[in-house]
Amino acid sequence: MNKGSFFTGQPIFNQVLGFIPRGQVKAIARSCGADRYCKSFKTYEHLVTMLYAILNRCDALREVTTGLLAWDRRIHHIGLKGHPRRSTLSDANKRRSEQVFEKIYFKLLSRYQSILPDSRNRSKKDNLYIFDSTSISLFQEILKASGLSCTDGKRKGGIKVHTLLHSAQDTPVMIRYSPAAQSDVTFLKEVQLRRGSVVVFDKGYCDYRTYNRFSRDGVTFVTRHRDRSIYRVIHQQEVTIYQQQQGVHSDCLISLGYTYLKKAVQVPARLITYTDSATQEQYQFLTNNTKLSPLTVANYYRQRWQIETFFKRIKQNYPLQYFLGDNENAIKIQIWCALIADLLLKVVRRGTRSKMSFSNVVALVRIHLMTYMDLKSFLNSPEQSLLRRAKQLEQENLGPLMFDT
Repeated sequence: MNKGSFFTGQPIFNQVLGFIPRGQVKAIARSCGADRYCKSFKTYEHLVTMLYAILNRCDALREVTTGLLAWDRRIHHIGLKGHPRRSTLSDANKRRSEQVFEKIYFKLLSRYQSILPDSRNRSKKDNLYIFDSTSISLFQEILKASGLSCTDGKRKGGIKVHTLLHSAQDTPVMIRYSPAAQSDVTFLKEVQLRRGSVVVFDKGYCDYRTYNRFSRDGVTFVTRHRDRSIYRVIHQQEVTIYQQQQGVHSDCLISLGYTYLKKAVQVPARLITYTDSATQEQYQFLTNNTKLSPLTVANYYRQRWQIETFFKRIKQNYPLQYFLGDNENAIKIQIWCALIADLLLKVVRRGTRSKMSFSNVVALVRIHLMTYMDLKSFLNSPEQSLLRRAKQLEQENLGPLMFDT
């Protein structure tokens, strides 16, 4: 019987893993010495097991190991030589450096970055980057969290993920970790971008030295002005009638920083006062670009909300409430694997004509991880694919009839 394009000899999970070049993973592991003194559970097997835990939303080691045991011999299809034990996975999460998974993520990003931008969304500029952080709560004080202690005197830990997001690709191009109690502004100086780029960040990232470095490097920054910041107006620029109708109140060139201190850092910048027509809230934007229209600056900052949507999507679709380890290395490995899974599913979705939301794609892949069906055809028409599969299985179970009925 002709199975057509709806059926395949590999489960859906294996087709997702097909976007990971196994040779590159082995090369990265070799360069990092990640498989040294390791006989069986090597980096690739570790990566596959963690991706299974991420895609299947496993919250405990027992869920991972029993889930793989239930697949019996089918785990050979996904590149596992045997069923990992809980102690094996726990030790690997503790001993194998999270930097290996970081390099795997950026290697995959470099491989697929040309197909990630959505050509249908022309509003996303290829040179726009957004910088922000999000905190993930931990049930133990592995990393120091901000805020007060609980009523029983115990403190929960927290890890802060500092992220530089490429707007067009909707993927992180820089990730840094810190305890949740650490200040965000420390990591702004690590942002390195090519000339002509635009970086948008919140007003909490107040670092005048980095602002001046952006100007020297030809990088445009857009942020909000803090009320307590000291500045001096140098020149008041003209605001057109059209700009006033769109909500622009003033546009002036300023000098940020104290003037009576010789060692104080001063930043030549531009201050734009703008009122949002939808919310009627007033904002003051800072930028070092004197050529952009005030409305363009406001639109750049409006796109900062994209990174908040990204954080929400990662936390909702992948298991980041519970971690498969009570140490810092295990937590970072799980976050890296969540980002790898997110990147792979983006690549999968780009190769289909599916109009489903990304959350629906993640849910369908999770439910049908070990279904033997062509992934692309399945995502294009899930119901039709499943109906055809059920009809074929019914015919195979009945078999040919000897007599007509």
